[in-house]
Amino acid sequence: MKKTKKTSFTMIFVYIFLTISAIFSISPFLWIIIGSTNDAHAIVTGKLTFGNQLATNFKNLFGSVNMGIALGNSARIAFFTVLLTLTTTSMAAYGFQMYKTRHKENTYSFFLLTMMVPFASLMIPLFQIIVLLRMLNSLSAIILVTSASVFMIFFFRQSFMNYPTEILQAARVDGANEFRIFVTIFIPSMKSTYAAAAIYSFMNSWNAYIWPLIVLQTNDKRTATLLISSLSSAYNPDYGVIMTGIAVATLPVIIVFFAFQKQFVQGMVGSVKQ
Repeated sequence: MKKTKKTSFTMIFVYIFLTISAIFSISPFLWIIIGSTNDAHAIVTGKLTFGNQLATNFKNLFGSVNMGIALGNSARIAFFTVLLTLTTTSMAAYGFQMYKTRHKENTYSFFLLTMMVPFASLMIPLFQIIVLLRMLNSLSAIILVTSASVFMIFFFRQSFMNYPTEILQAARVDGANEFRIFVTIFIPSMKSTYAAAAIYSFMNSWNAYIWPLIVLQTNDKRTATLLISSLSSAYNPDYGVIMTGIAVATLPVIIVFFAFQKQFVQGMVGSVKQ
């Protein structure tokens, strides 16, 4: 009886703690939603109730500010970045894990060491390469640089370590080539890992700021993140429009995460469908 009461009190404390944590976690986004319904004066004065300026803020955001173009640019960059990242990094991780070569581990260790190099020290060389390739002020410059992720190679390889190699060996005995094995057997059985990697890559690409700020130099190429940043740095910022822009730019990330939440959790723990 005492053990049951102790367990009940423990669960009550856990639920109270989780409730408070959830409130603190969601309160910034809730404040953004409330701010998107008010004008700049109401936000500056600290109004914490819903207003009637949502339609006006949306009209200004997609009319005079051209948020639609910025969202389109962000969507194209995110889509092709995720596609290219998953393709190249998973194939690299597959090679590191499934093939046995003399210098494989040394090469893999060298790749991991590059993760210690800060991106700030790579910006100038990368910018010079982009200029030489005549890709300045293009979405391709963002996609190519952000899709080269050593962390994603590490993430995929760690998940691939639990894969039963007997399946691949049986497919080779049946005469299947490596590309067919990878596409038709390996990828379908690792859907959770790919979903987790896709969410991570999408969030990084969608929220990228420094590299797009350096490469993209015209207004018609700006991403949603750059557009919101430019609004907040204006001489007389319209905080209602800014809040609306932040809410709109956050929605795709929320939708993608909740749509693949189950696969994301399974992928992070290295789940493999047998």
